[in-house]
Amino acid sequence: MAFSVSGGTVFTILLISRLLENSMLNAEVKEGEILPPTIQRLMKGYNKYLRPFFDNGPVTVGMSLDIASIDTISEINMDYTATIFLRQRWTDERLVFEGNKSLSLDGRLVELLWVPDTFIVDSKKSFLHDITVENRLIRIFPNGTVLYALRITTTVACNMDLTKYPMDKQTCTLQLESWGYNVNDVMFYWTRGNESVSGLDTLQLAQYTVEDHYTSVSEAVYETGNYPKLVFHFELKRSILYFILETYVPSSLLVVLSWVSFWISLSSVPARICIGVTTVLTMTTLMMGARTSLPNANCFIKAIDVYLGICFSFIFGALIEYAVAHFCTLTHADAHMLMYTHHMHEFDDEMNGIVTTISSHANRVKRRKEPAATPTPAPTSLELTVNPSSPSGSEPKPEASPPEPTNRCLTVLATIRKVLSYIYCCHVENPHHIDNYSRVTFPLSFVMVNLLYWTYYLYF
Repeated sequence: MAFSVSGGTVFTILLISRLLENSMLNAEVKEGEILPPTIQRLMKGYNKYLRPFFDNGPVTVGMSLDIASIDTISEINMDYTATIFLRQRWTDERLVFEGNKSLSLDGRLVELLWVPDTFIVDSKKSFLHDITVENRLIRIFPNGTVLYALRITTTVACNMDLTKYPMDKQTCTLQLESWGYNVNDVMFYWTRGNESVSGLDTLQLAQYTVEDHYTSVSEAVYETGNYPKLVFHFELKRSILYFILETYVPSSLLVVLSWVSFWISLSSVPARICIGVTTVLTMTTLMMGARTSLPNANCFIKAIDVYLGICFSFIFGALIEYAVAHFCTLTHADAHMLMYTHHMHEFDDEMNGIVTTISSHANRVKRRKEPAATPTPAPTSLELTVNPSSPSGSEPKPEASPPEPTNRCLTVLATIRKVLSYIYCCHVENPHHIDNYSRVTFPLSFVMVNLLYWTYYLYF
C-alpha cells in the first residue's frame, strides 16, 4: 500500500513538471510570434547557453566605462560608492544578418542571448537600476556585433594609506573579471585604451579631486585557472582647505591663546590657571572630534594626529611653565634668607681664620725669644756666633706644617657650594624672568616645528 502511494506521488510530480515545461515552451513560442521576422530567423536554433565561437577559440569582449558619479568615499569603511555605465561589445557569428542598420532591442530580450558573466571583483554590494524598467540596452549590428550596456551602482573596497591624512593621495581601482570563463574561452580588452573611461573630467567631489586615471589589462590567477581581468586605476587627492579651517586653524589659535598667560602677573593665580585648564580641555575636545570621521581601530599615525599632539604639548607646556614660575616665586624669599645665612657663615669663617693666623704668629714670636733668654754652654769647638737680629743671619726657619686633608675637603665643598649657589640664583633670583623667556622661546619653537611639519608632509 505504501509502495503504491509513493508511486502515485512520483507520477503526479512528473506530470506537473511536464505540464510546466509545455507551458513554458508555449510562452516562448508566443514571444517568438511577436518578434520581427529578422529576430525570429536569428533566434531559430540559437542556444544562449553556448558562447560564440564555441569550437573556434576564445571570444573577445571589449569594455568601456562612463563614470556617472562617485557618491561617497568612506575612510571608516575604506570603500567608495559609484554609479557607472558599463558597456560590453563582442561578436556572435550566429547573429549575422543582412542589412546596414543595427537592431535596438528591448532590454528584457537579453534573456534570449548569451552575455558575458562579468563581475566587479572588490564589490561589497551592487544593484542594477530598474526604474522605470531595468536599465539595460541591447543592440545587434549586421556583422553580428552585440552591444550590451548596464547602469550599475556599486560599493567597491579601496585600500587606503592614511599616514599623511589629510594631505594624502589615494589610488583606488575598479576591477572587472569573468566569473566562469577562463582565458581559453573569453578575452577582455579596453576598447579605446585609457580613453575607454570617461566622465572623470567633469566629476565634482566633496573632498577630493581626480588627479590621474589609467587602465590596465591583466589576468587573475586562481586555483581553478587564469581568468581575464581589466583594471581601472584612478588617483584621488584630498582637498586640505576644509581641514585647515576645521582643525589646523583652531588648534593653532588655542596654542596662541595659551601664551596670553605669559603676560599676566604671576600673582593672578585664578586667571592663569583658568586659561591653562580651559585651553587644555578645549584641545582635548578638538582632538576627539577630529577622530570621529576616521576608523576607530586604525594602526596609522596620521599627520593630523601628529599636529594635534604638537599643539597639545605646547598648551600643556604653557600650563607647566606657570606651575614652575609660581613655585619659584614662593621659594624666592626663602632663597634670599638662605643666601644671607650662607654669606654670614662665610664671614664668620674668614674672621676665625684671621684670629687663628694672628695667634699662630704670636706663638712663633714667643718661641723665638725663649732660647735667647736661657744660658748656653761654651762651645767645644770653633763656632761662629751669629746675631739673630743680623740681616745676614742663617738661623733656620721653622718648617711649615703640611696642609691637613680636612682643609682640602672643606675647600672643595665650598667651591661646589658656590657654583651651585650661582646656578640656583640664575633660576630663582628673579622668577619673573621665566615668563620673559617663555614669551620668546614658545613662539619661536612653535614656528620652527610648523616649518618642519609642513615641509615633511607636503614634500616628502
